[in-house]
Amino acid sequence: MSPETQNPAIEFLDVSYRVNETQVLSSLTLSVARGETLVLLGRSGSGKTTTLKLVNRLLVPTSGKVSVNGVPNAQSDVIHLRRRIGYVIQDVGLFPHFTVERNIGLVPTIEGWDEARIRARVREMLQLVGLEAELATRYPHQLSGGQRQRVGVARALAADPEILLMDEPFGALDPLTRDDLQREFFALQQRLNKTVVFVTHDLREALRLGSRVALMEAGKLVTVLTPQEFLRSTDPWAAAYVKAQGLEPNGNRGTS
Repeated sequence: MSPETQNPAIEFLDVSYRVNETQVLSSLTLSVARGETLVLLGRSGSGKTTTLKLVNRLLVPTSGKVSVNGVPNAQSDVIHLRRRIGYVIQDVGLFPHFTVERNIGLVPTIEGWDEARIRARVREMLQLVGLEAELATRYPHQLSGGQRQRVGVARALAADPEILLMDEPFGALDPLTRDDLQREFFALQQRLNKTVVFVTHDLREALRLGSRVALMEAGKLVTVLTPQEFLRSTDPWAAAYVKAQGLEPNGNRGTS
């Protein structure tokens, strides 16, 4: 048994998902190891976001089983499950009528933390994601796109979840801000060692951030490789991605 399959944080066993007559996901079997960043890479319509949403039961599989920490999702309380999983999306999804502080403190508030503990946690999270403390009183529309995305990451981490789901979180940002956030996220994950499932269609981002890259096409898992293996792969789909990006095996990640 490989290390990736021993006591995984997340496990998909022969999972399929249909919408009417459309087969969105087919027979997915995949494990996510504790503390790794697994990147789901693929084109639009490949099944990446569907796979992500199956983890926190925003979607329920048509067949097969999804488990988190060894417990099948079908047997888990959905509210408890979601509170243990941070979720970051491309458009952030901050509440516009909440201040930054209220947005970040949302889940701790729901969990019943006292006000002093929430304020301290908000300050800690702002510092963690590289934002000034005075931004706590601002509203989302008063922030730049990069600042809003950092607040989204801070909110997802506020209650210290074991798992972080990230659906193309940097995709809508300008290239320089995106580069900054990729570098900062890589450094943050080195410190926190969360279990992360990260969706992207960008191979460079996948190779930079992922412990392993799961390549998907037309609702099926093509292959799962480390970044170094991906660059050297003879798999036709993986090789096509590498060729399209003009990449060569160099092993550089996180700092470029």
